[in-house]
Amino acid sequence: MTSELFQSLMETDQNVFLYLNGLYTDFGDYFMSTFSGKIIWVPMYASVLYVLLKNANWKETLCCLIAIALTITFADQMCATVIRPVVARLRPCSPDNPISELVHLVNGKRSGSFSFPSCHASNSFGLAFMLMYLFRNRRLTLFIMLWAVVNSYSRIYLGVHYPTDLLAGASIGAVGATLMYFLLRQLTGIKRVSDKQASVIIYTGLLTILGISVYALIYG
Repeated sequence: MTSELFQSLMETDQNVFLYLNGLYTDFGDYFMSTFSGKIIWVPMYASVLYVLLKNANWKETLCCLIAIALTITFADQMCATVIRPVVARLRPCSPDNPISELVHLVNGKRSGSFSFPSCHASNSFGLAFMLMYLFRNRRLTLFIMLWAVVNSYSRIYLGVHYPTDLLAGASIGAVGATLMYFLLRQLTGIKRVSDKQASVIIYTGLLTILGISVYALIYG
């Protein structure tokens, strides 16, 4: 019974992946491949640093940055180093995966061998939850969560992760952020940072998305 249920879940996971991966366009190819990259995070991290410096002294800012860095490190290493080698689930796009011929690839690009869980999802949601805890700003929380969702979905679009990879990664990121925020409060007494100028992070993200969209429209 348990094995049948697991098999059913895996089939559903695969079917949902194939459906979502099949919703591709020329615009989407350029947008998702760019949005999934590392460069787009540079303006986001810069805006977070700016807002922290505007609302906290240098010691508090340093402590918050360390907490964010530890959150990302925890999320990334739990996924890439601890869990992936044990589960060893092939990526959908892996040539050794029976469904690989059905997967839409952008520019024929394939990632590494294993997919579960997703580091992109864990890192994205780790940052999102940490910013939610630190600033307690509803608009920022909504925006950064949507950012994390789109960043995670881009991994399905690019054919490198199943939906359950993303759900597991997001959960690990949330746990990591919660743990590091708890340690931050216990060790430094910092409960939150003023959310003044928090809109800078939102506008920076929106401008980044606009820039990627223009690029995708021109080349797609």
